[in-house]
Amino acid sequence: MGSQDAPAYPEDGEGPVRRVQLGPFAIDPHCVTNARFRVFAEATGYLTDAERYRASFVFGGLLPDDFPPTRAVAAAPWWREVPGADWKHPEGPQSDLDGRDEHPVVHVSWNDATAYCAWAGRLLPTEAQWEYAARGGLDGMPFPWGSELLPGGRHRMNVWNGSFPQHNTRADGYLGTCPVDAFEPNGYGLSNMTGNVWEWTADWFHPTWHATGPRTDPAGPPTGTARALRGGSYLCHASYCRRYRVSARMGNTPESSTGNIGFRCTGPTGP
Repeated sequence: MGSQDAPAYPEDGEGPVRRVQLGPFAIDPHCVTNARFRVFAEATGYLTDAERYRASFVFGGLLPDDFPPTRAVAAAPWWREVPGADWKHPEGPQSDLDGRDEHPVVHVSWNDATAYCAWAGRLLPTEAQWEYAARGGLDGMPFPWGSELLPGGRHRMNVWNGSFPQHNTRADGYLGTCPVDAFEPNGYGLSNMTGNVWEWTADWFHPTWHATGPRTDPAGPPTGTARALRGGSYLCHASYCRRYRVSARMGNTPESSTGNIGFRCTGPTGP
């Protein structure tokens, strides 16, 4: 686990490089889709945190030009708090899921993801499980397919292309999210382990815990204030966020939701 390169963001705590041992586990080939999350919500009547708070955070570049002014995040003004934004209305009340059944569900908090997992008899992966799966059998590579961002000039993930946040060339084919299986899978048959949407993991986030923590089936610290996210999203760009790599990580509070966070499930092998 980890990266031997100079840390892109020291506060993220990607290093040190370390070898860990994991027991067998199964992981979904892609993120939970809007269609699948709808089955859960309709079966249980579950309301997400964004629905209960009646707002969530949307990338401003996805909003109509005439969208009324709303509160922006001071440190990242491209994020806008949009009343009525939730998993069924990704860009606010004027939007819907038409044509996006096979896109990853977004505007789901860690609390929402674990509620879905409990209903489905699944779990969120630990950071170690997630990184092992994302590497696809490769050792020490920054991406699920190898060392090059664009091998042979081909786009292998959904990230920002162009000048962030003003102009996205859509060279990879997308502005916002893409279908969960849109790009070629890695060596384990897993799609979009980097780019598209950040993915919640089970672990509490801490920048240094893993430096001296357990090496067999490691998990995060027993308590914390933020949960660990992995994989980057369609908003990642080298100019400000090189977190579209298999070792990259960040934390967010368990009740937080945005238009670029989703999740995939894991579980034990066997019957």
